[in-house]
Order: sequence, then C-alpha cells, then structure tokens
Amino acid sequence: MTRILASFTAEFRIAVRNRWVAIAVVMMVLFSAVLSAAGSAPTGALGADRLSVTVASLTSLAVYLVPLVALLLAFDAVAGEIERGTLPLLLAYPVSRAEVLIGKMGAHLAVLALALLAGYGTAAVAAVAVDPRALAGLPALFRLFWSSLLLGATFLGIGYALSAWSRRPSGAAGLAIGLWLVAVVLYDLALLAGIVASGDGFFTTRVFPYALIANPADAFRLFNLAASGATAAAAGVGGAAGSIPIWDSLGSILIWPIAALMLAIAAFRRVVP
Repeated sequence: MTRILASFTAEFRIAVRNRWVAIAVVMMVLFSAVLSAAGSAPTGALGADRLSVTVASLTSLAVYLVPLVALLLAFDAVAGEIERGTLPLLLAYPVSRAEVLIGKMGAHLAVLALALLAGYGTAAVAAVAVDPRALAGLPALFRLFWSSLLLGATFLGIGYALSAWSRRPSGAAGLAIGLWLVAVVLYDLALLAGIVASGDGFFTTRVFPYALIANPADAFRLFNLAASGATAAAAGVGGAAGSIPIWDSLGSILIWPIAALMLAIAAFRRVVP
C-alpha cells in the first residue's frame, strides 16, 4: 500500500504541475453549466424534476467528455516514462509494475473525481436554485458521479495499455484519439446503420442489445438513463435504455474497469525498459 501511495502522490503532483487538474475542472464546469441552463427545458413535458432531466443531459456530456479526459491523462503514462528515460529508474525501486499502474490510475481517478464534483456540483446548485424540488434528483446525480468514475477507470486502463504497446507518446496519442472516435462516435453510427439495414430482423432483435452493453460508453449511458427515469429525454441509441435490463448495463460498467486494468498490467509487463 505504501508503494501504491508513493506512485499515486508522484502522479497526482505531475497532473497538477501539467495543469491537467485545472483543465479538467474548467471543462466540466463550463459544459455542465451550459447543459444545466439548456438541457432542462423539457422538464414540465416529461413530468420529471429539473435535476433528473439535467442528469440525462449530463449523461450525454459524460459519454463524450469522460473517456476523452481519461485517455488524455493516460496516453503517456508508460510511453512518457520511456521517452524521458525514467522507466528504468522507476522499475529499479522495489515496486511491481501492477503497483505502479494502480497508483497512476488512483491519481488520475482523483483528477477526474475533482472535475466531476465541480461540474456536477455546478449543475446541482443551478437546478436547486431555480427549483427546490430538484433535490429529488440528487440520487440520480450521485449515481451518475460514481458510474462516471467507473467509465473513466475503463478508459484509463485501456489508455495505459495503448501507451505500453506504442512506447512513444506521439503514437499513443494517435491511438487514444482513434479509440475515442471508434468507441464513442463510430460504434453507435455502425449500430444505427445495422438497425436500418436489418429492420426488425436478426441484428435488431438478437445482436443489437448485446452489442450495446458490450461497449462501456453505451452501457454507461443506458444504465444512467434507465435508472434516472428520464428515458424520454434520450434519442438515438440512448432511446433503447428502457428495453434493456438495467442489471445488464450495470454489470458491464462494473466488469470493464477490472478488465481494462488487467489488460494494462499485461501490456506493461511486456515492456522492456
């Protein structure tokens, strides 16, 4: 535990020095404030409290922003150490590679947690200030917070694996952006294309539900939309939240962080300093 805490402290200080904490906080506060003002307009029509509808909008924000921030934090976690020549020195200490990665992930999750607390807190304060009944939506906001951290942990782990495989920060950055585009943008477009081509056929009825929960970003969105009761505010692939059991999507977002960390540790063990 002491070795993990040492890795955590060093990585968190690097994040503060490189302004990642400030950048992540400003991004989340800015986008959350905008969505809080514009995303709760349909509250009356949906019959939900203001904060619950805002949570549906924040879910769409988190699907795009949390994986992006996580990958930006993780892409040089290993490749950067190799390029700076500090990896042999780091591994010379009595610390295992798994402990190094767990410490790094803890520090990066702390950065994400600070940003999410600032952003979601801003949205909650704005909603309650306008309508005190919005306090009823606090459980949905808390659920969004911890599930956002799990989503971030998933992409942190995958980012570490890409960093170890690439061995160069420039290559790792390209792989990270490519992964973000595929997992968050192109994956849903491919599913929608499959639905259009299949109609009510095999893909739509059999493949589509499993394909949704197989993607951590989609599983995160489905879980929060279904649990918040604001599925009417969703569109596109998110509109399937009411038709897929909530436990399926919850299982996906719980399993993915563990699998991603194991993948990162396996990739890091193959790196020769």
